Amino acid sequence: MEILIVGGAGYIGSVTNYFLEKQGCKTTVFDNLSLGYKQAVGKTPLIVGDLENFHEIKNALSSKRFDAVMHFSAFSLVGESVNNPLKYYKNNVANTLNLIKAMIETETKNFIFSSTAAVFGNPTEIPITENHPINPINPYGWSKSFVEQILSDTFKENFKFVCLRYFNACGSTADGKIGEAHANETHLIPLILKTLLNQNAKPLKVFGNDYETQDGTCVRDYVHVLDLAEAHFLALEYLLKGGESEIFNLGNGKGFSVFEIIKAAEKVTGKKVPLEIAERRKGDPPVLIASSDKITKKLGWEPKFKTPESIIETAWKWHSENPNGYKEN
Repeated sequence: MEILIVGGAGYIGSVTNYFLEKQGCKTTVFDNLSLGYKQAVGKTPLIVGDLENFHEIKNALSSKRFDAVMHFSAFSLVGESVNNPLKYYKNNVANTLNLIKAMIETETKNFIFSSTAAVFGNPTEIPITENHPINPINPYGWSKSFVEQILSDTFKENFKFVCLRYFNACGSTADGKIGEAHANETHLIPLILKTLLNQNAKPLKVFGNDYETQDGTCVRDYVHVLDLAEAHFLALEYLLKGGESEIFNLGNGKGFSVFEIIKAAEKVTGKKVPLEIAERRKGDPPVLIASSDKITKKLGWEPKFKTPESIIETAWKWHSENPNGYKEN
């Protein structure tokens, strides 16, 4: 199988590339390296290009006969999307239109889209199923929902897609060679570990401890990045066997509170996390958990990393061995 991984130098894309190669797939990465790293790509063929340039992505797709495309090349910071919505609509929507158009013109017929559970907005039911109303509350969520609609409208006849919606990706490869490296880190687990490595001068901020949850802190769905990679591989197999276009939610099966994640990190590392309680952030729902029943029944997927400790162990290996991330872009 020949797979083009768009955004394959970024966090989830690079781990998925690593996983696919372990399964015997032949992969090529297409990335502009604005947020990705050559080191994360390893020995995989890398085409440095930008989705903004239609001819660059079409030339990449024309370079060989690809069985499928996986698309990870999106901006994903909610706060930034609110402050700069045009940046998100341009990159996440307009640039994806170039990719879809190039796929149609080169007759590349299978597409796996890294979507987000942010398309649901504030949930009206927990756990969140695929039938939950689409009601994003920020431009990032809207940008992903627009792409889902565009795929539904344009991928007809022999062109098929799978959209995978999930919340918090976390962890690293077991060998600690590929992990989470963001210049502007916003995710809880790496923020905790960076605090323990004394990379953050201030204590870890916990935004609100008065929610209606078991310990007063927000509960979120954390999915190990290798489990996400496996879901992309199963979606690939499904499409190549003739499966129809589908949308699946991915979740761990249960949520973990902020305090539970902190305690798990302390258990794994043997270190105490310095923290301070801050005011709630606007728009933070108390609980966000996705249901994975549909993908479990249809594709046989279920997470292998089910405890916060098992997730954090791999993340700690990556961050402690690579405290400054990758050595070069």
